[in-house]
Amino acid sequence: MAGIIDANILLYAANRDSEENPAAVKFLDAAATSPEQWFLTEGIVYEFLRVSTHHKVFPKPLDWKEALDFLNPFLKSPNFLILTADERHWSLLDEILASLTHPAGNLFFDIRTVALMREHGIREIYTTDSDFLQFSNIKVINPLR
Repeated sequence: MAGIIDANILLYAANRDSEENPAAVKFLDAAATSPEQWFLTEGIVYEFLRVSTHHKVFPKPLDWKEALDFLNPFLKSPNFLILTADERHWSLLDEILASLTHPAGNLFFDIRTVALMREHGIREIYTTDSDFLQFSNIKVINPLR
């Protein structure tokens, strides 16, 4: 266990009314108390903030303070690191784009996450987003199953 935790897992945990909430909360609690290193990206953090506070997207939107309060235990934990791009990012992006059939639109958010994973040598992502299955050399784990 240990890898990147995608925004959708955070969103399920923040949405107490979602069917996936208990499993997401259980998974995040286990991650937060494990001795292993876990990862988020700046993009994942901002995507959580965007969706969780959006009244047309999130069933019961949080205000900005509630959203940050939800994230703070992860942002302040030594078990969680926020990944950022380094000097290899753009060459890795080029490789990833060349390996895909039709990279376009919203997939670029996932492409950025995969580029960050490769930069930092991380092979596992915990997500419910099946779009990640099209990328080679990563392991996609749905922790809610």
